[in-house]
Amino acid sequence: MHNQASDSKYLEAARRIFTHVAETADARISVRLWDGSFVRLGDNATEQWHIAIKGPEVLGTILRKPTLENLIRQYASGNIDFNGGPLIDFYEMLRSRGPRTQGVSSSRIKKRLNKWYLFKQALPLLLARQGDTAITHQFRGNDSGRVQSARDEKSFIQFHYDLSNEFYQLFLDPEMQYSCAYFTSWTEELEQAQQHKLDMICRKLRLQPGDRFLDIGCGWGGLLCHAVQHFDVVGHGVTLSQKQYDFAVEKIRRLGLANRITVELRDYRELSGEYDKIASIGMYEHIGIANYTAYFNKLSSLLRDRGILLNHGITRRAKHSKWQFARITPGRRFILKYIFPGSELDHIGHTLAKMEACDFEVHDVEAWREHYALTTRLWCQRLEARKEEAVRLVGEERFRMWIAYLAGVSFAFQDGSLRIFQTVATKHDRKGPSTMPLTREHLYLSAP
Repeated sequence: MHNQASDSKYLEAARRIFTHVAETADARISVRLWDGSFVRLGDNATEQWHIAIKGPEVLGTILRKPTLENLIRQYASGNIDFNGGPLIDFYEMLRSRGPRTQGVSSSRIKKRLNKWYLFKQALPLLLARQGDTAITHQFRGNDSGRVQSARDEKSFIQFHYDLSNEFYQLFLDPEMQYSCAYFTSWTEELEQAQQHKLDMICRKLRLQPGDRFLDIGCGWGGLLCHAVQHFDVVGHGVTLSQKQYDFAVEKIRRLGLANRITVELRDYRELSGEYDKIASIGMYEHIGIANYTAYFNKLSSLLRDRGILLNHGITRRAKHSKWQFARITPGRRFILKYIFPGSELDHIGHTLAKMEACDFEVHDVEAWREHYALTTRLWCQRLEARKEEAVRLVGEERFRMWIAYLAGVSFAFQDGSLRIFQTVATKHDRKGPSTMPLTREHLYLSAP
């Protein structure tokens, strides 16, 4: 506990810091200090939407290390809170400016701050004792996955996907689609948009009765079951997640599809045989850019000549230099350590070049960025609405991590720093026609 004199010193320092921020930022939110008092961060700020700070040691910890990861750790451990409504709505409120800074970028506002003044005011807080930010939910191994000899694909996948099937059921649709939905209107329900996605994938693959269909990274089996039930294919899927595998096997049994679908708990690199169509949905983000040649060569070896591949995955914008693109940003560092260890996002141009180098002919590339912004927003809202159940399943810390992750990703897609593409390609093993349709008309006809 702090004595009255030191606590008063900390409070005055905090008020001076946030008052200066308010003069510069003109934000629409407030800060609630540990004594219950509020500092408005703009002329039109409201106390309803506010950041609550648990104590001076929390503010001191953030000031000593003002990184995104540290901020999220403070939130995950309950040392700071965002109040007024759902986190994704709070972030929207934070991004909206008052009249004085309307249209001014965050980077320009930061430049306007008097850094020397802030440092002088922060000194008492910088000397406050270190806050407790112990986090239990994080990947303990080589999370970047860039050292190929240290990559542990199964550990990477199970860290994320084996959290709990019941947890994912709180915010996913009944088909357990953990990838971008396809909306025909921005007011459409998530469940219907995910059905549109499944149909669109099957039409892009031109699935025909009897086709040998492979789903790489098949998740909870939703696409496999949909393809077999509606397009009469013979399906096979692989996953490295034990919980996904168990769920998929039980679903296939319950639907009476065991004679048409097989699923293995297996690395795709161990597969053999030949398939007519292959889907890779939300899979290649886990591969690592250095492994793309091996990845696409393996898919090519599994596909018959003129067979169709649909590669669906998240990408980033290309940069002016390889160094800029390879740099691990603060947001990506958080994702690697706490959410998706071993993941790496390419830019679409490089991916297409790798596909062509591995004997694929690219036919169609479709951007779904805004679809994923809405998908992740809905996931975030649905999960936060079932907070009590989520906390019972995975604990407060993990729940907060996931809310922060889904909200951040939604805005990254909305703003354009993240993108997502569906790429349709055929294996081009010999010269001649591709056998693909002349137009895209087949994509927008009703499924058979």
